[in-house]
Amino acid sequence: MTATVVTSQNIPLLQAALSPDPNSAKGGGDITVVGDSALLPESGPSGTMVDIEESRSDQISLYVVRPGDTLSQIAKMFGVSINTIVWANNVTSSTIKPGDQLIILPISGLQYTVKSGDTLKSIAVKYKADVNEIVQFNDLKADVHLAVGTEIIIPDGEIATPKISQSTALRGSGGPNYSGYYSKPLASYVKTQGLHGYNGVDLGAPAGTPIMAAASGEVIVSKNYGWNGGYGEYVVINHNNNTQTLYSHMGGNITYPGMRVSKGQVIGYVGSTGKSTGAHLHFEVRGARNPF
Repeated sequence: MTATVVTSQNIPLLQAALSPDPNSAKGGGDITVVGDSALLPESGPSGTMVDIEESRSDQISLYVVRPGDTLSQIAKMFGVSINTIVWANNVTSSTIKPGDQLIILPISGLQYTVKSGDTLKSIAVKYKADVNEIVQFNDLKADVHLAVGTEIIIPDGEIATPKISQSTALRGSGGPNYSGYYSKPLASYVKTQGLHGYNGVDLGAPAGTPIMAAASGEVIVSKNYGWNGGYGEYVVINHNNNTQTLYSHMGGNITYPGMRVSKGQVIGYVGSTGKSTGAHLHFEVRGARNPF
């Protein structure tokens, strides 16, 4: 089964990640992502007109990056998570260039090629997904034997992220003191709770306040939806001094795993997601004293 993307540059590409025998009511056969049918024009991130065919739940799109685009803007345009785009395109750089071609899945999650020994249950467990959702989205039967090489989409699937340090060293309790290494993650805040949990503090600020990276490094965990153990939307950055900083309860996360960030760079916005009773940032330092 093929999916064809037709843009102003006429680019054919892509094998669709759908079952070999899709329900005809959902499209079936060859899929044209943008073709001769009526188009719904939407304004793209850079103000250009992006031709996006009226939504169909099984479509895979191929998006050609335009000047001014960012991954977060593209994800919002298509209604999927940033991680969905990152995983489908193996993005590891913090920049994307005009002309780059990005595979966009029709739903947040993963595209997966069945391997020997796979079952629906094992796939669901591995990628933290729901068997019934996989069955329904791909028009499968619950007891189906998955043929090796079959491509499916795993709704809301997640690729395992690196484990973060569980150091509980508190300020003044013997952890390294990297004076001046970390900058304030918020320009202005009121500390609403001192050190607790994994060396964290709560910094109160209005919802939508920009959150900045406390130090330069690489994003190793980026969650832009879900409960996540009470953290809600959160980000973990790994730094060159072998420490990590965590930012949680975010109301907007504009990072993705593998993204390189600079000290002071905006990575998201204050919110109240997860186990939270009001807008604030829960900020942790793993492996060193928390200076705040």
